[in-house]
Amino acid sequence: MSQPPAEGEGSTADEVAEILEQELTSLEGDLAGDTGLAGDVDLLMRDLQERTADLQRLHAEYQNYRKRVERDREAVRDAAVATALVELLPVLDDIGRAREHDELDGAFKVVGEALEAAATRLGLEGFGAPGEPFDPTVHEAIAQESSPDVETTTCITVFQQGYRYKDRIVRPARVVVAEPETSAE
Repeated sequence: MSQPPAEGEGSTADEVAEILEQELTSLEGDLAGDTGLAGDVDLLMRDLQERTADLQRLHAEYQNYRKRVERDREAVRDAAVATALVELLPVLDDIGRAREHDELDGAFKVVGEALEAAATRLGLEGFGAPGEPFDPTVHEAIAQESSPDVETTTCITVFQQGYRYKDRIVRPARVVVAEPETSAE
């Protein structure tokens, strides 16, 4: 059996117990403080997630804005080019008529070809040739005939060439159309 502690030894054990209790209380307080820090960390993480989501939304809105501005800019450019091309159509018609009558030669021929090439580079496409099927969305019929030579309504004469810029018709082709003859039964 162990001997009871001597008078000086007992007080030291009590002091050690008291110190240990104080440290335990201090550690419990620190642990409670750590729980508060954990709550702060959770709050900060939620705040960070909200800010990240806000930033992602803002980035998406900015990208959509840039695309919309680019589309609008392209539409304005297309409208301006189409307006300029419409003003050039009578000149292109005159060049075509001069070519048909062999009156386009020398320097005028070079200028005419350069103007036609520039209009083509800008995206102007001509259409309306004899033999094309008649399409009322791109052709304007100015006369109509019956013909045994055609099976569907067909353009037989082109009075004025039509033009298209990108997906819009700048001017319909003015044509004479031939329709198949109907047999009288």
